[in-house]
Amino acid sequence: MTSLDKPTDREPGVDQDTAASKAVTEAALFEAFGGVRGMVETVVPGLLFVTIFTINKDLHMSAIAALAVSVVLVVVRLVMKDTVKHAFSGVFGVAFGVVFAMMTGNAKDFYLPGMLYTLGLALAYIVTTLCGVPLIGLILGPVFKENLSWRTRNPGRKKAYAKASWAWGLILLAKCAVLFPLYWWGDTTQFGWVLIALKIPPFLLAVWLTWVFLAKAPAPIDVFAEMEAAEAAEKAAAASAEDRSPRP
Repeated sequence: MTSLDKPTDREPGVDQDTAASKAVTEAALFEAFGGVRGMVETVVPGLLFVTIFTINKDLHMSAIAALAVSVVLVVVRLVMKDTVKHAFSGVFGVAFGVVFAMMTGNAKDFYLPGMLYTLGLALAYIVTTLCGVPLIGLILGPVFKENLSWRTRNPGRKKAYAKASWAWGLILLAKCAVLFPLYWWGDTTQFGWVLIALKIPPFLLAVWLTWVFLAKAPAPIDVFAEMEAAEAAEKAAAASAEDRSPRP
């Protein structure tokens, strides 16, 4: 058998399809999680809080500055007519932190709502995956225009969503395992800097693993395109029936 007769492992167009799938997945993840700008908006308020508190130990000044910069980030997005969901979520998170810290007088409590949210989110990823409805699929399904079609019509994609949800859940649990002991026993300033240092790397790892799993998964089923095609077919059938009806 010559080299021309040997079967090949790749079919024409496979590399192009894979590259296209990876590009679509990357774009969807950036849209869902806010991209670089969303990460910056997540880090800046806490970074400002711990920086000011490290310098002068003034809880009120640190909290007010963090809340003010969060509001500024929302205003900037509104002025630029950009999506504000990530910035708004940051404002609410900072506001809860400010309330907790002001009520207790403990600067570490500024971070407590965010830590509790992280723990709850980790458990949500794990529990929903165990129940057969992985949370990452619920988040990304609308972004990929597949909604919940992956649950019953695309088992390979459901498996990828399950793997990604496990990754998110375990990574966030590992983050909590580091932060909660420091919250109870660590120095306030050191705790704040460790928390800031752990803002981005675990998130990037989880996003990267999600990208890896989904890039290898079957393509999403565009249910919106299916509905549009079905509607167009119904209209065509109605028009055809009208043309065939006898004329008076």
